[in-house]
Amino acid sequence: MFTTVAEAADVLRSLGAAGTAVRPVGSASRAGWGGSSGGDDLPTTGLNRILEHNPGDFTAVLECGVPLADAQKTFASAGQWLALDPSPGGTIGGLVATADSGPARHRYGGVRDLVIGVTLVLSDGTVARSGGKVIKNVAGYDLGKLFTGSFGTLGLVAEVAVRLHPLPTGTATAVATFTDPSAVARAAAGLSRRPLEALSLDATWRTGTGQLLVRFGGVTATSQATRVASLLADAPDVTVVENDEPLWDAQRAAQRSPSGAVLKVSHRPADLAAVLSAADAVGATVVSRAALGLSWLARPDVRPDDVATVRRLLAPAPVTVLDGGDRVPAPWPDVDAGVVAVQQRVKARFDPARIFRPGAFVGGL
Repeated sequence: MFTTVAEAADVLRSLGAAGTAVRPVGSASRAGWGGSSGGDDLPTTGLNRILEHNPGDFTAVLECGVPLADAQKTFASAGQWLALDPSPGGTIGGLVATADSGPARHRYGGVRDLVIGVTLVLSDGTVARSGGKVIKNVAGYDLGKLFTGSFGTLGLVAEVAVRLHPLPTGTATAVATFTDPSAVARAAAGLSRRPLEALSLDATWRTGTGQLLVRFGGVTATSQATRVASLLADAPDVTVVENDEPLWDAQRAAQRSPSGAVLKVSHRPADLAAVLSAADAVGATVVSRAALGLSWLARPDVRPDDVATVRRLLAPAPVTVLDGGDRVPAPWPDVDAGVVAVQQRVKARFDPARIFRPGAFVGGL
C-alpha cells in the first residue's frame, strides 16, 4: 500500500510497464458500479490525510483515501461542510470517481462543481496537477471535471482541492403526499420555477404513492417551509417537518440497493411523471432530484429484463445500472460512435498503458 503520491507514482509506473490492470478502491462502498472490476484492486486508503483546511477561504485539500464522514467532522468544527451528502460510506477519491452526490446537489451542484483542483497519477507514473486551491481559478485545462465520473478508468485521483460552504444552522422540510405521478411532476415543476433558495427539492415514489420534499436551512427554515407548504395546499396531505434528518437519511438510503439493482436515469425534468410510471412497470421505487432531471430506480433484486424495459419506456434518456452493474450484461447505455471515438482518444492520452479498469466504462472503454 502506498502512503504518498510519489510512492503511488512508483507503483503505477511498475504496473503500467507490466501491463497489470487495476481498479482504484477506497472503501469499496460502490465497488459494483461501472460493471466488471476491470482489474486487481489498488487500495488507496494509505492516502488518508487532510492536507489543508483553510476556513477563511472556504477551501480544503484532501488525499483520495479520506473518508467523507471524517472530512465533514473536521469541517464542521469551523462551521463549514463539503456540500456532498450521498448515501453513507465512501472516500473522497471514490466520490469524485463516481460523481456520486445526494439531495444537496439541488442547491450546491454536483461533485464536479465543488472540485477546484486535482493531483493525478497516470499509468506511466506521471504526476499531473490541474487547478489550484482558490475558488476563482481559471488556469489550465480543468482535469478535475474530466476525471469526475470517470469511474477510475483514466488514472488515480490522488489529491483533491475542494470548495466548502457554511454549514446550515437548522433545517425544516415541507412534505406533500400524492397518489398521481402527474401531480408530483406538476408540483415539482411549479416549485422549480420559483426563487425558493431551497437546499433540496426531491421526489420519492413507491407503489402508487409519492412525496415531494422541499428542504430549507438557516434561521428562517421553518417559515420558508411553511410558505412552500401553503403553495402545495392542493396535495392530499401536506406537513412541515422540523426534525427532518430521518426523512433525508431515507432519501439517501433509497438511492442504494447493494444486493439488488439501482438504475440512474438522466432525463428532462418535464419527464418526471414518465419516470415514475416506468418504475411502477418494473416494481421499482424512485428517488429523484426533481428539478434537475436525475432519478434513481431501485429494486431489491437484479432482473436484466427490467433494465431493458426501463430503457425502452424512457428512450432516449440514458439509463445506467449502478448497484448491480456488475451483475447485468449491459450496465451502460448505448452511446454514439463519435462519442466513443473521442473517449478512446482521451483514454489513450491519460492511460497509455491501458491498465485502469479496461473495458469497464461506457462504450467498452
